[in-house]
Amino acid sequence: MSFDKEFDLIVFGATGFTGRLVAEYLHLSGAAGARWAVAGRSLDRLGRVRDELNLPPSVALLQADAGDAAALNALVGRAKVVLTTVGPYQLHGEPLATACAEAGTDYVDLCGEPLWMARMIPKLTPLAEKSGARIVFSCGFDSIPFDLGVVYLQAEAEKRFGAPLPEVRGRVARVKGAASGGTLASMMETLEAVRREPGLVKLMANPFALTPGFKGPRQPADQDPAYDDWADAWSGPFLMATINTKNVHRSNALRGHPWGAGFVYSERLLTGKPGQGDKGRRKAVALARLTKLQSLALGFRPTRFLLRRFVLTQPGDGPDKAAREAGHYTLWFTGKSARGQTLRAVVKGDRDPGYGSTCKLISEAALCLVQDVGRDATPGGVWTPGAAMGLALVRRLHERAGLTFEIAP
Repeated sequence: MSFDKEFDLIVFGATGFTGRLVAEYLHLSGAAGARWAVAGRSLDRLGRVRDELNLPPSVALLQADAGDAAALNALVGRAKVVLTTVGPYQLHGEPLATACAEAGTDYVDLCGEPLWMARMIPKLTPLAEKSGARIVFSCGFDSIPFDLGVVYLQAEAEKRFGAPLPEVRGRVARVKGAASGGTLASMMETLEAVRREPGLVKLMANPFALTPGFKGPRQPADQDPAYDDWADAWSGPFLMATINTKNVHRSNALRGHPWGAGFVYSERLLTGKPGQGDKGRRKAVALARLTKLQSLALGFRPTRFLLRRFVLTQPGDGPDKAAREAGHYTLWFTGKSARGQTLRAVVKGDRDPGYGSTCKLISEAALCLVQDVGRDATPGGVWTPGAAMGLALVRRLHERAGLTFEIAP
């Protein structure tokens, strides 16, 4: 089919808080010269967004509802790639993702919902392979910095050691900024799905849930406090590890297991500085307890009702510009070669992870697909960012999006 479309990129959900940030970023950054448009269910609200952000007249306003299949089919036919911030995806994502897969239109989202992704992968893969569409989930803070952090580290290991690292430990060394409201909403919908189908608990706990037909070795436990001898620091559970670990293993599988079929990956939050003893341990124990309490609270239906009623239904919710710009994060990815050689990559982001950095990550991922990655390298299918774009996206994020990827001395 022809990939000569009216727009390079359409932002779907531009009237929401995150979608608006994406539109603002594309405008201020110049969108790398791309032709782009904004879409949503209300033309009036889209018009207000365009006026408030001072978007140029060339940014078209396109009307489509997430549940209107005919409107979505017409929408995706006009773009090379559709970027959607409309979640939770298990409630609103399937019609748009399906329309893109059928039309041969590339697709990126912010999905951190493994149950939905596990259901969509077998459904969308044959459609996308036939049409040429590249469907890429998880293009925000979950899971681009983690997925690409491992890709970058393994590429450096190949250069320096001539072989991949059989084990990598991802560690959140520093983070400032709360999880997004969309992440919380997705977590609650996932808990609702598990309540309806208790058997889904096993899928959530399976690090290879997104690699159909493949099951790797036993992976490290991530819920209890533990001392990390590679980081020389205590650590506790990290909220996004459940989705990030699944995406990292899927990247390895989609690439043909270049890191080995026995690859081991774990992801945790450091609770102290290197060499910090008892204080770091106490923080790790407290974090593990808090994580369990939060899980119990979110598992309680009245709690989820109150959060939806008084937190998640408020329009335009999210941190202000000062808070977004004050946020940041530092991630460590450490591996050891079969000969015992150690290598660490450090990934840093210059904005809060849930909003300020995420709007840049997904924007550049969409642009990377249409401008940097040809279909000979990445044909139609359902991909992870690491497998679809890899080092091309690393370079783009390093140059344009306030991220740095470096090897520690």
